[in-house]
Amino acid sequence: MKVLLILRGLPGSGKSTLANTLASTSKCMTAVCCADDYMVNDSGEYDFDPKRLSEVHAKCQEKAFLAMAHEPRCEMVIVSNTSTTEWEMNFYLEAAKKYGYMVHSLIVENRHESKSIHNVPDHSLLKMKKRFEVAL
Repeated sequence: MKVLLILRGLPGSGKSTLANTLASTSKCMTAVCCADDYMVNDSGEYDFDPKRLSEVHAKCQEKAFLAMAHEPRCEMVIVSNTSTTEWEMNFYLEAAKKYGYMVHSLIVENRHESKSIHNVPDHSLLKMKKRFEVAL
């Protein structure tokens, strides 16, 4: 069975940590796709640039697409982005349907009171909280 796991949550909730933990303990071929991975500078430090959001999300989508569409196909594809709205997940949902992946979406909560390493301003976090869509 092929699985697409979408990890959603606000910055600092632990999405990337969970994604990497799941991938490292998985017994199947797993791809972790995260837009933040493409916001790293030449020194290996996270360097958020809002002007690059479209570009980094396109790269994340491309990695997920290649993991699902090309041999050898990954048995598990984990997407770890904020995905606060339904439309932000549409690309992944459509690719999963096309390539026969079962979809699971998990909301990662910040129960450990961690601060975001991404220096997201409080007003931006508040906007994200207000627009967060959940389909029950």
